[in-house]
Amino acid sequence: MTLLIAGTVRVPTEHLEAFRPHMLAMLEASRAEDGCITYSYAEDVAEPGLIRVFEAWRDQAALDAHFGTAHMATWRSHWPAFGVSDRRLSAYDIAAERPL
Repeated sequence: MTLLIAGTVRVPTEHLEAFRPHMLAMLEASRAEDGCITYSYAEDVAEPGLIRVFEAWRDQAALDAHFGTAHMATWRSHWPAFGVSDRRLSAYDIAAERPL
């Protein structure tokens, strides 16, 4: 069963450009993981500094492995210096998928 992660985090706009290389590094490392179907961040066009997160994982085991990676620990270690806050992510178990 595919697992989707969707939600938001906030990055103060004055730190966003300096934080961007860390976001790119996280994207690259996460996308290379076994079980990662998609992994993306997008800044909300109406709310600067609001980063929308969307991930798809093959299963819970792949997501659990992701949480244990070195790049996840490095990623989270950067948050305080850049003021990352208000993490609001939810997991969704997807039983079926169809094109719209």
